[in-house]
Amino acid sequence: MDEGLAVGMQITSGTTVQCSFGAAPGTLNVLPLNAVLSGAPAATIMDHIPMVNVMPFGTCSCMGNPMVAAATAAALGALTPMPCLPVTAAPWVPGSPTVLIGGQPALNDSSKLMCSWGGVIQITAPAQFTTMIP
Repeated sequence: MDEGLAVGMQITSGTTVQCSFGAAPGTLNVLPLNAVLSGAPAATIMDHIPMVNVMPFGTCSCMGNPMVAAATAAALGALTPMPCLPVTAAPWVPGSPTVLIGGQPALNDSSKLMCSWGGVIQITAPAQFTTMIP
């Protein structure tokens, strides 16, 4: 293995994820299209679709979220969290540069996902601890 590449855990369905503005952790759901491990399907950078792969994180406290901004304005400036509806238009970054699953870079535990409202979604607890990838 190249010494310049950091090694991390391969991410699978069932992994715990958290948004920096969300009140609760969530679970990454991976459709069983590219099953490469025995057990849960392995994730790729393309597993970023809201309400399919990425579920809400309880309530959102980001003023970039129009629902939070409107509720906060209605409350005369008192921050008013609203339901989290993730808006993840772009894939996870960076993913694994050398491990491809179905032609897409595999997801590892250092990958991040940006929400269009301003939050950063990251891996907090991989669902498996036996397969490592760069």
